[in-house]
Amino acid sequence: MKERKLKKQGFIKSVAILLLSQIFVKILGLIYRMYITNREGFGDKGNAIYSSGFQIYALLLTVSSIGVPNALSKMVSERIALGDSKGAHRIFRIAIATFGTIGFLCSILLFMGSKVIANNWLQIPEAEMSLKALAPSIFFVSLISVIKGYFNGRECIKVTAHAQSIEQTFKTVLTIIIIEIVAVVTGMDTSIMAAGANLATTLSAILCFSYLYIYYIGVRKEVAKEVKNTCNFKYNTIGETIKRIFKVSIPMSLTPLLGTINKNIDSITIVRGLKNFLTESTAKAQYGILSGKVDTLVTLPMSFNTAFVTALVPSLSGTIAKGKNYEAKKRIEYSILITILIGLPCMAGMILFATPILKLLFPNQLSGDFILQVSATSIIFIVLEQTISGILQGIGKTIIPAISLSVGVIAKLILNLVLVQINPDFFILGGTAGAAFSTTICHLIACSIDFIMLKKYIKLDIKINQYIIKPILATGIMSITAIFSYQYMLPIFSNTIALIASILLSFIIYVLAIIILKIFSKK
Repeated sequence: MKERKLKKQGFIKSVAILLLSQIFVKILGLIYRMYITNREGFGDKGNAIYSSGFQIYALLLTVSSIGVPNALSKMVSERIALGDSKGAHRIFRIAIATFGTIGFLCSILLFMGSKVIANNWLQIPEAEMSLKALAPSIFFVSLISVIKGYFNGRECIKVTAHAQSIEQTFKTVLTIIIIEIVAVVTGMDTSIMAAGANLATTLSAILCFSYLYIYYIGVRKEVAKEVKNTCNFKYNTIGETIKRIFKVSIPMSLTPLLGTINKNIDSITIVRGLKNFLTESTAKAQYGILSGKVDTLVTLPMSFNTAFVTALVPSLSGTIAKGKNYEAKKRIEYSILITILIGLPCMAGMILFATPILKLLFPNQLSGDFILQVSATSIIFIVLEQTISGILQGIGKTIIPAISLSVGVIAKLILNLVLVQINPDFFILGGTAGAAFSTTICHLIACSIDFIMLKKYIKLDIKINQYIIKPILATGIMSITAIFSYQYMLPIFSNTIALIASILLSFIIYVLAIIILKIFSKK
């Protein structure tokens, strides 16, 4: 096998690589979500079955991976920064054995318990096959998480970027192929089609693991040389290393774990609550609107912002380990500003163009524009919470994001239990819109607590004019441009052309506004 070279990427280059990868991944993800939502026999009901099973899977996956990518990334980067490649590789080997075992047990648990979960927890019996189809992937994704964490810690970010691109490519292609086969064989049985879509997730995870394993084999000789030449090796027993991994990973895992619990609150409460005033079939379709279409669109900015978070954790850990606190502070400020500039226009765009966007992407399933508008208000808080949580993890304050999100999740659960059961004919934020609104409140609370605590530990130079007033002004200019250009072009062109053209024009105006308002300094 051809020997590869391990190439380290700098912070900004890492962000750029991951950002491009995330854009590619989300475009593919949107394509397959458009396909299954618009596919005859699938639609919103299929999304409900698919998503409910997927959220339970995501919960167990978070448990089995226990914050591994960021935790391993942090620990490995610290060892590498101190010249201990041998210690870094030892952490990697022990983590592979530990989380491989946990992942295998979680796969068995999901497979064996799928019937109880589908019937009693979700009250969507059709989700049983989806859960069984997803079960094996927990084992492989646990291993994938460890390998990604190791290479992220070495600041070889391209490995993660390539892996997630490969996984999403196969997931999109296999989803379409399997659903088409199932549709022909079963006569468009929705529950089996949903299970087929989730089976594609498992197969793509296996192929992603295969890529990462082959890559690791390719760089093994170079890693072995580094290990052999290590001068600052600090020996720890297997037990001590596992304890250290869990000490770092458990606090880091609490945030993504609470995130999946957040989504499971919807999967468990929405159908139950809506059945008070809707038929079971309509209630499932309403949940499918939120989980299938709305969540897919609202999480797009979060996916792009992941580039910063993934690059921030090892970058901050390594920089602080070397005592370069001023450099770390500047990276923190830069990332918060970029996050704001990503979140605000995305939020505004989805609120303004909810109906045209749904008409463009889901022409066969148009419902859900108001739910999308309500849910879009959470975007700025979600991406800011994501970035600030990554910063806190990078500076070693791993428990704070978990505590702040816990408060938010409790608030969401209470609001869900109250609002979802209210008929929207009596209160506009009742029903499914109530669940979307409770998500916004959840992330507003978590984001606020995170930011207050970050300012306590890092003396940030956050100027209100630069970080709030000017970005809002630029977003306002962009929004006015978008509205008038869309209204002007719609009578002349189709919805698709008018929407895309107005988005491109408003994006150009937004970039120009950022430059004119001097939101970024020359430096």
